[in-house]
Amino acid sequence: MRIAVDAMGGDHAPHQIVKGAVASLELLGDDELLLVGDTNSIEAELAEVSNWKDKISIVHTTQVVSMGDSPVEALRNKRDSSIAVMAKLASSKQVDAVISAGNTGALVAACQMKIKPLPGVVRPGIAVTFPGFHGPCILCDCGANPECRPINLHQYAVMSSLYAKEVWQVETPRIGLLSIGEEDAKGNKLVKEARARMKSDPTLNFRGNVEGRDIFSGEFDVVIADGFVGNVVLKLVEGLAETFYQNIGRSLRELEPEMAMQMEATLGEIYTKHDYNEYGGAPLLGVDGVCIICHGSSDYRSIKNSVKLVQTLAQHHVNQQITEYLSELSVAPAIPPKGS
Repeated sequence: MRIAVDAMGGDHAPHQIVKGAVASLELLGDDELLLVGDTNSIEAELAEVSNWKDKISIVHTTQVVSMGDSPVEALRNKRDSSIAVMAKLASSKQVDAVISAGNTGALVAACQMKIKPLPGVVRPGIAVTFPGFHGPCILCDCGANPECRPINLHQYAVMSSLYAKEVWQVETPRIGLLSIGEEDAKGNKLVKEARARMKSDPTLNFRGNVEGRDIFSGEFDVVIADGFVGNVVLKLVEGLAETFYQNIGRSLRELEPEMAMQMEATLGEIYTKHDYNEYGGAPLLGVDGVCIICHGSSDYRSIKNSVKLVQTLAQHHVNQQITEYLSELSVAPAIPPKGS
């Protein structure tokens, strides 16, 4: 397997990205990494690494898509960017997977235009894993498709359920649909129609509507939302978690300095358990290949764990299962009917 990594994407590129690639060398086996980006910058980061050429290749690019760039315009005007070149390599099957901590919108657009969706998939979705005290919970979609139709949400449930089963070893994933209330009558038109589709699918362990607070309750393994709502939830949770840990640490230091020192190790363990870097990136489920989207502020651990996630997805043939599942259910017609 050949895995392309965007060396120029993210707040800490290329240092943390290249460091993550080096850290993942122990995982590779027969696999190979391609670092895509400016050769001089990448080689400078690899200067003190011996024998990196045995497992790492460099694909030179001259442009970078910044976080503030418009995704479509960036792909049009920066065709030699690391994201655009990675997608091109994937579309021509020169690489089997792509990983980036860069501009999410540009990466999603590049994958949809170049790599294309799997047969039967209408729109791919980003599946983010939320760590919880009762185990992980997958939220999909987290930003790939802000204007969903019921069929999109239904397919996200199918794909995320397979992802939870194969990667997180959840035997029968419990699925919830994010809404403003648990009752069947709650929700907008999209939620109500999507709920009807999921409820009528006997192959899904669908448990009905779920409220935002229940994402961490341990009662659901998969929660489905449109990309707009899902992305808002994702950013809210990230901000809340960071503020929560900072406030606890500050309060302990101010009130009980000695206790703060005693609690430091315990707080560190809790923070690590809920640190997104420990989980790697989020897969863009539904593309004909493997695409891992990392947080913009990812450090080397996220890149290493994303390489591991790529290997797990490939070993469990998740894409093949998605295609077969949708084909058998016929939930994804080539031209979806109006309103579905």
